[in-house]
Amino acid sequence: MKSRASQQASQPISHLSAIGFALAGFTFWVFTDTSIKIAGNSHLPAYEISIAMGLVSSLALILRALARRQMWTLRPKNIKAHAVRSCLDLCNNLGVIVALRHLPLTLFYILVFLAPMVTAVLSSIFLHERLGWQKMLAVAMGFAGVVVAVNPFGAARQGDWIGYTASMICVVCFSANMVWSRVLTQTETAESLTLSSGLVLTVAGSLMLLVHAEPLTARLTVTLLAVGIFYVLGTMCFFFALKHTSPVHVSQCHYTQLVTGAIVTYLLWHEKPTLFMLAGAVLIVAAGLLMAISMSQSHESPEVFVGPGD
Repeated sequence: MKSRASQQASQPISHLSAIGFALAGFTFWVFTDTSIKIAGNSHLPAYEISIAMGLVSSLALILRALARRQMWTLRPKNIKAHAVRSCLDLCNNLGVIVALRHLPLTLFYILVFLAPMVTAVLSSIFLHERLGWQKMLAVAMGFAGVVVAVNPFGAARQGDWIGYTASMICVVCFSANMVWSRVLTQTETAESLTLSSGLVLTVAGSLMLLVHAEPLTARLTVTLLAVGIFYVLGTMCFFFALKHTSPVHVSQCHYTQLVTGAIVTYLLWHEKPTLFMLAGAVLIVAAGLLMAISMSQSHESPEVFVGPGD
């Protein structure tokens, strides 16, 4: 006979509470990106920053599996397939760190929200998924939104081409990762996929430290710990929300990062979004919502951008 505590723990939470966890998860990921940007403004190389995310997330997954006596969930079945996905994840995370060094946080979110549109295109090419008129319109709107937000011929353009290029690398690597993950999730657990990425981040960064390592100050150490802790908290809230409500509702919450990102950017760096950035954001958000509606009608799982590197 189950105890009262275990019975309460097994009861599903309300839809509204699940949405609250989703909002909390995406907010924690904004704090993750903010911590990455703060660390990125220092002398630390990108690979040294990426270690924090990989190490903390790996330790958290292992401790969670040990506590639940579910170590089997961490074992990969196809090591080569895991390696390919983890390398894409590594490039994505390094691109995030470089992009955040050269772009305002708000503009970074506007650019990377192009990922669901790119994923739809890649899915139609490699997975032979139907690309209906709604998806094609969403893709066109998304790309138009990026052009408007960047305002390539304007004198008041924010950021530089290094940041734009790094953001596009993030989008391509993340989108390819999403398509590849669709195949892997048929045989692999989410825990094993996440652990593989965390271990590759940690090992690759540690190997680069042998070539060159910058000393850490107390402030930078705290910032890197914050990167890992916020990332883990965001991930836990995100998957908890997915467990108790539809992916369609969770996917629509991630656009709140534009608002929280803009607030954090203004409070810390006193930067305001330009009119072109706002107009581009409207187009990209509309494109994302149209993509989610199209996927919902065709009974597909909408793509969810889950923060840096995932």
